Amino acid sequence: MKAVVIDQTGPPDVLHVREVPAPVPATGEVLIRVHAFGLNRSELHFRQGLAESGSLPRVPGIEATGTIVSAPGTDLTEGTQVMTMMGGMGRAFDGGYAEYVLVPAQQVIPFHSNLPWEQLGAVPEMLQTAYGSLTVGLDAQPGQSLLIRGGTSSIGLALAVLAKRQGLTVLSTTRRPEARPQLEQAGVDHVLIDDGDIAAQVRRLQPEGVDTAVELVGVNALKDTLRAVSIGGTVCFTGMLSDQWTIDSFYPMDWLPNGVRLTAYSGEAADLPSNVLQSFLDDVTTGDAVIPLGNVYGIDDIIEAHRDMEAGRVGGKGVVLL
Repeated sequence: MKAVVIDQTGPPDVLHVREVPAPVPATGEVLIRVHAFGLNRSELHFRQGLAESGSLPRVPGIEATGTIVSAPGTDLTEGTQVMTMMGGMGRAFDGGYAEYVLVPAQQVIPFHSNLPWEQLGAVPEMLQTAYGSLTVGLDAQPGQSLLIRGGTSSIGLALAVLAKRQGLTVLSTTRRPEARPQLEQAGVDHVLIDDGDIAAQVRRLQPEGVDTAVELVGVNALKDTLRAVSIGGTVCFTGMLSDQWTIDSFYPMDWLPNGVRLTAYSGEAADLPSNVLQSFLDDVTTGDAVIPLGNVYGIDDIIEAHRDMEAGRVGGKGVVLL
């Protein structure tokens, strides 16, 4: 099969497209023919050598979408459409940057859809992270307000789509005024141009602050995001687009406003219920939800795709279509 292989960490040029043996499933494993896979900053970090786990050489990729080829010892059948993500993919074992991927059966989510594969390939990790941030991270409720810090990222756009489906008022940030139409198309009620003082902008709209917020930029923006939230509200730390992950000399009394809660979210395939996935795909089919699809690449364009990720040129969720 054709696969992307990393032998050593470094710039995008360390990604090599090769012919390698296709994996063979054992009992309890599922061999998936990959029709599309999403691009994630997690894979960028792994390729750069910033990840805390994983070994080389490795086929990267923390997610994949396709059809089952074989699933011995399970009740999964050949030809079933499935998505898979996380669980060590692309780190502990070979991941989704390939024509076939082998994963444990417990991290496979079946679905049925006639949507194009490039749209389906954008969904798994993006939807799982957005859904988990809203539910586990925030316990967001209809009628509440949500601030998305880093709104033009793929997860930020997915958060906006899900939040509007759940009846929330959505405020979302971007550093680029020209991105306003993209956010409004995703359903954002208030687009905020990020000048580093989002808390002041939020409180001009909602003097008491927002009920909930998801931090996708990183710890360099977190302190300001916390100050945009009302007493009794919650901030969920989900992403690190800035690649700033840790807080030096963390002093909770200084960082955390009175009565504001800080949580975090990082999930697995089991955290995306199959009925939530199917409902979302059905809503996309009927036009009641959108998939924030960015650039679509071929597997031979993987170096270009990683360069675009680094430069912020993907414009939504990047996908490789096989």
